Amino acid sequence: MTLRELSASEAVAQMRRGDLKAEDYAAALLARCAAGKHLNAFISFSPDQVKEAARAADQRRAAGAFLGPLHGLPIPIKDSVNTRDYPTTSGTAALRSFRPKDDAPVVRALRDAGAIVLGKTNLQELSFGYTSTNLTFGAVKNPYDPTRIPGGSSGGTAVAVATRMAPLGVAEDTCGSIRVPAAMCGIAGFRPTTFRYSPRGVMPLTSVFDTIGPHARTVADLALFDSVITGDFNPLRPVAPTGVRLGISRAHYFADLDPEVARVIDETLRKLGDAGVTLVEADVPDLTRLVDAANQPIIQHEAVPMITRYLEEFETGITFDQLFAMVGENVERSMRARVLPGGQQWVPREAYEAARNLHRPALQETFRAYFCSTGVAAIAYPTALVPATPIGQDEEVEIRGQKVPLRFAMSRNIAPGSCAGIPGLVLAAGLTRDGRPVGIELDGPVGTDRDLLALGQALEAIVGRPPAPRI
Repeated sequence: MTLRELSASEAVAQMRRGDLKAEDYAAALLARCAAGKHLNAFISFSPDQVKEAARAADQRRAAGAFLGPLHGLPIPIKDSVNTRDYPTTSGTAALRSFRPKDDAPVVRALRDAGAIVLGKTNLQELSFGYTSTNLTFGAVKNPYDPTRIPGGSSGGTAVAVATRMAPLGVAEDTCGSIRVPAAMCGIAGFRPTTFRYSPRGVMPLTSVFDTIGPHARTVADLALFDSVITGDFNPLRPVAPTGVRLGISRAHYFADLDPEVARVIDETLRKLGDAGVTLVEADVPDLTRLVDAANQPIIQHEAVPMITRYLEEFETGITFDQLFAMVGENVERSMRARVLPGGQQWVPREAYEAARNLHRPALQETFRAYFCSTGVAAIAYPTALVPATPIGQDEEVEIRGQKVPLRFAMSRNIAPGSCAGIPGLVLAAGLTRDGRPVGIELDGPVGTDRDLLALGQALEAIVGRPPAPRI
C-alpha cells in the first residue's frame, strides 16, 4: 500500500509508533497535491509550511513528548473556517487578504491533537450553492470527470480526500455542503447533530443549520474526527447487519431520480437486504410540506445578518455591501433573488418566524415520532437526485426528459436532515455506468451520532468503496 492510500487512523498509528516519519508522509501527500493541481482543490497552499510542521512533529516524537491522536496528520480545511496562519477567504474576492487572529475552535482542537493544516480548500463562494464553481478562485473539478462539478459547497475538501491528497478533511454544511460533495466524489461525509461541534469562527448562513463536519474515505476516520472534537474516544460498538432496521421513505426521497442514481441505490439496498438488513417501507408523514415551510425561509432571512455579524465580529474590515459588490455573478444572482429584501424569493419576517417557531419544531417532532414508531436506526436514501453535472450548468438539470432546477436536484433530499438538525452520514454507493459516483445517506435520530457512525462502519463493509479516481 502506498502512503497516500493509508487511512488517517493507519497513518497516525504508524507515525506514533515511529514506523513512518511525519515528514515523509507529508511529502507523499504534497506530491499528490501537486499531481492533482489541475482539479483546483486549494485556494491557499504552502508546502514549506507543511514540511516545517511535519519536521516539528518528528522532533516532538524524538524528544519523547506527548503525541496526540492526530500526530503528524495533514488535514485540508475548507476556506470558510478561520485559521490563524492562512487567509480565510470564504471563496469571495473581498476577503482575499483576510487573516483571522485566531483559529476556529474546531481547528484549534485538531492542532491540539497533533494535526497539521495542509492548506485551505476551494469552495462555492460564501458557501452559497452546490457546484463549487468559484468565479474568483476558479472552478473545482470532479476527479472522476474534470468536466463536471464535485458538488458544493465544500467541493475542494471532497476532491482532496477523494484523490488521496489527504485521508481526512474539514468541510461545513448548512444545507448539504458536506454531503452533496461526498456523494459526488465517492467518499464518506458526516454532518453531526447540529451544535455537536462549535460553529464559531466559520462564515455562517444560519444560526440553526450551520455545522462543521468531516470528509474521509472511511467511517473509522470520520469517527476519529468526532472523537477529537468531542473527547469521546470510546470505540464504535460492533453492529450486526441482521439486527439493523433502515427506514425507506419513498414519497419524498425516491421520486423523480435520475435513472442511474435509482439503479445504483436499488443495487445498494439489495446488497444490504441480502446481508440481513431489514428495510422498513414507511413514509415520514407530511415531510415535503414541512420542509418546504421550514427550510428556505430560515436560510433566506438569516443569511445577510449572519454574514454581517461575522464580518464585524472577526474584524475583517469589510462591510456586507462591500463584500456583495465583489461577489461573482453566479452567486450574486442567486443571493439577490433569495436573501436580499425585495428579491423574487425573499420571505417576509412573518414567514421566517413561522418557519423557525412552528414549522421547524413540527418537523423535528415528526422525525422523533417516526423513529420511535418504526424502530429504525436510520432513514436511507440517495443523497442527490442526480450524479455530478457539467461545470457551467448552474441553473437546470434534465431528469427523465424533464428540466428541474439544479438547486432542487441537489437539495431536496438533504434539506430535511439539515432543517431538523439530525445527524447524516453519506457512504459511497457505487458508480454510474459512465463512472460518476453516487452516494447513499443515512439519517439518524438527533443525538445518536456515535451510533450512526457505528452503523455506517458496519454497512460500509457491505456496500464497499469505489476505485480511486485517476488524476
